[in-house]
Amino acid sequence: MVTREELIQKAAGARQRAYCPYSHYQVGAALLTDDGQVYTGCNIENVSYSATVCAERTAIFAAVAAGHRHFQAMAVVGGPEGQKYDYAPPCGVCRQVMSEFCGKDFRILLAAEGKETREYTLEELLPQAFVLAER
Repeated sequence: MVTREELIQKAAGARQRAYCPYSHYQVGAALLTDDGQVYTGCNIENVSYSATVCAERTAIFAAVAAGHRHFQAMAVVGGPEGQKYDYAPPCGVCRQVMSEFCGKDFRILLAAEGKETREYTLEELLPQAFVLAER
């Protein structure tokens, strides 16, 4: 069983691998599958900006590519390069991708070094989600 703290630490580790030469803002995410596996992701920027991929989508896409479709939780941390990590809520596009693969009760943990972890459900962060079928 992966604890909240372990998931946050995996997100913090993934943050260190971010490729962010334009924003200098590193984000890391750790996604917990229903069977207890963890997939991590970091933001990967591109000079064209529109080709940039967020940490949350990197983790989700890696898990889906490995055959997973059911997820329990995700931890996300972010912050300027060389500084402590802080709360980094998912962007709207990432929230929409989460809604494709996760239920309304999917948990999103936002952590900041030295501060209390904030926990939200996907429904709290994306009310009235656009989905093909009710989940």
